Amino acid sequence: MTSTFPTVEGSSLSKTRHRLPETLEHEVNLLMIAFQQRQQGDVESWVPLAGDLAAEFDGFGAYELPVIPRGYRPFAGFIDGGMRAGIPDPAVRAATITLYIDRNTFMQSLEIPDTESIVPMLVRPSGEILWRTTGRFRQDAGDELRAAVEGVH
Repeated sequence: MTSTFPTVEGSSLSKTRHRLPETLEHEVNLLMIAFQQRQQGDVESWVPLAGDLAAEFDGFGAYELPVIPRGYRPFAGFIDGGMRAGIPDPAVRAATITLYIDRNTFMQSLEIPDTESIVPMLVRPSGEILWRTTGRFRQDAGDELRAAVEGVH
């Protein structure tokens, strides 16, 4: 399995430009990679644990990364504006980074087989992937994530 997150560029819903993974702000970062709007509930299923980990460990942060095919870039203002309107919390807007990129290349680089499930992964700003899974929160996966974060601290 791939152990390095590729370099990609995007903007947060608070309009901050990012060059990932190097602009990730924490020692370890939970990246919740999503491909379809219907996956929002799966992303949100990880939020309680992410909040607990952020409260317990300095140096832990979480981001949502909607991955949108590059062809939609001309509509980014409209798409991001719609997402921004649905997220009143400034911290959540800042932690939601939309990527208008070559989705197939990105998925191949991370060995993600399809867009049917979200892919949560724990990543350092260096790009090192420490842990990953697929799909909505499950207790066993949550325990693995916690152990990975504790292993860093």
